[in-house]
Amino acid sequence: MNSFQGCTAVITGASSGFGAEFARQLAPYARKLILVARNRAAMEALATELARPGLEIIAEPADLADLAQAEALLGRLDGTKIDVLINNAGLGDHGFFEASDWSRVKAMVDVNITALTKLTHGLLPGMLGRKSGRILNVSSLAGDIPVPGMAIYSATKAFVTSFSEALRAELNGTGIAVTAVCPGPVDTGFSGKAARAGEHDDMVSPQIMKVSVEQAVREGLMALDRGRARVVPGWVPAAVALAISVIPMFALRAFLKRRRN
Repeated sequence: MNSFQGCTAVITGASSGFGAEFARQLAPYARKLILVARNRAAMEALATELARPGLEIIAEPADLADLAQAEALLGRLDGTKIDVLINNAGLGDHGFFEASDWSRVKAMVDVNITALTKLTHGLLPGMLGRKSGRILNVSSLAGDIPVPGMAIYSATKAFVTSFSEALRAELNGTGIAVTAVCPGPVDTGFSGKAARAGEHDDMVSPQIMKVSVEQAVREGLMALDRGRARVVPGWVPAAVALAISVIPMFALRAFLKRRRN
């Protein structure tokens, strides 16, 4: 992955799951990793794990559900040459919309959409000035289809995918690559966190649909390195994404109905 050699990368949601794995796979190439998450201790432990001569790792604690903290982060990054931005931070929720907790819905929109957009808006001008840069937005296969029981999550990820495609088109010829990685089910602990307290998580995916965290991150970084627009890690999820893209919505609706107990 030659384009990452000597880079300075910002990784959001970097304390666990995808974010920590992005850091692990970029560490052999990068000059500086800037880790962003709420959990300072987890980021510092990751920094200790990845430490090597020639690599600087900075932990930037921030709750990206708070716009003021996202803006403060951008202020601290002002003047730093950022080569790679990985917008990975994300929140989920499972269950019927009317029963959702509003604070959780708002936090999901604030992290999945507002913070991602804000950080991209703040760091993109520097990339344009240097005529080089790479932006990887972590979307989801759920962004390709309105998923009952995950109405807000799938809608936020539809935004991420659409935003990535539009921004990529705007930046054509500037030297800046924008890629959306759209994983299907991956065992990162995300599903458990998205489940509501006291409720059974029935969003269980077939094992054949699942890919490892390592594979999903590797395919995402390879796609960014090669300047691809979008990647769905794993051949089975990729085949499902292709099927979704050709099936008319009126036909999909028959499969989207969810029984109320």
